[in-house]
Amino acid sequence: MQELKNTIRRNIQQYTMIILLAVIWIVFGITTQGVFLTPMNITNLFLQMAFIGIASSTMVLIMVCGHIDLSVGSVIGFCGALIAYFLKFANWGIVPALIVTILAGSLVGLWQGFWVARMHLPAFIVTLSSEWVFRGLIIAVTNSQTIQPNNEAFKVIGQGYLPNIFGADASINGTALLVGVIAIVIFIITQFNIRRNKKKYNFAVESKGLFAARLILLSAVIAVFFWIFAQDRGVAVPLLILAVVILGVSFVSLNTAFGRHIYAIGGNREAAALSGVNVQKVTWILFILEGTMAAVSGIVYTARLNSAAIAAGQGNETDVIASAIIGGTSPAGGKGKVVGCVIGALVMASLENGMSILSMGSFEKYLAKGLVLLFAVAIDEVTKNAKN
Repeated sequence: MQELKNTIRRNIQQYTMIILLAVIWIVFGITTQGVFLTPMNITNLFLQMAFIGIASSTMVLIMVCGHIDLSVGSVIGFCGALIAYFLKFANWGIVPALIVTILAGSLVGLWQGFWVARMHLPAFIVTLSSEWVFRGLIIAVTNSQTIQPNNEAFKVIGQGYLPNIFGADASINGTALLVGVIAIVIFIITQFNIRRNKKKYNFAVESKGLFAARLILLSAVIAVFFWIFAQDRGVAVPLLILAVVILGVSFVSLNTAFGRHIYAIGGNREAAALSGVNVQKVTWILFILEGTMAAVSGIVYTARLNSAAIAAGQGNETDVIASAIIGGTSPAGGKGKVVGCVIGALVMASLENGMSILSMGSFEKYLAKGLVLLFAVAIDEVTKNAKN
């Protein structure tokens, strides 16, 4: 029992947000008379949060390192407008349009990284400047008009689903069940590897009983979600992209020297530099990664809507940053898990989705999101003070 209490205490913010997410789903499930919890709406909910989760994955690392990126919403909109322009007016194929758009996002990160890492300007100011710059470039690329690419291959990225192995007319999507099983297997193998590595380096690990209980509980949660997907349209392509991004960024943060350097810088920048960590290089690469993921996010977002407008991405920077914080990333740096941003993105998307079903206005939505963010930061501060 004491071990369970210690585990909860170490991860109190994430556990609190998971409980909050469950409460939000129960409340909206009751108030919408079950509409919120239908398989179709749950699938739509995940589609709504996919592009936020993609951008938030690297925002977690930016914030762990002690920086912030206020331009991510504008970069999402800019990259979305860019690929829409390439497909609609330049008549490019989907492959070159994707490559150039992702490259453009990387160059944005390279540009911002130069000013933050090389010129030592505050990331707050650099990215605030970029927010305005790329908001202007969106207007330039779209010519203040909405661009609809109407490219079938492009729409698959944001609206497509994996084909059903049981057949198109089957009532249950077999592909979703198969992917769910694969996801559970990957999850269990990953957890065993993490546990083995911790024991190898003499880090504290939870007891076998608690470890087994956690595996069973989380595997059951994964199974429930994929069962829900199986009852609707199956596994959406944007969710696959999100899963690949989260797994990739998580692996980098937890299993590479680069990832360890990020946390070392966030914990104590001077000590990390004295230990031989190239702070400038790590910071530069981080901003390049953030720009790249913002481009991927913009592509998914634009493909889902099949349009790029001058307001695209506006306000998304707050959702991306809030998702990272709600998921357990400390605004002060040094602490945060990439997987946590998915929880944060789900909380934000659930509030938006549920209140939209109830026909609530912008006032209620902004109020709820603001209070949840404040609650998450308050938990982080209380936890920090308790440890001190």
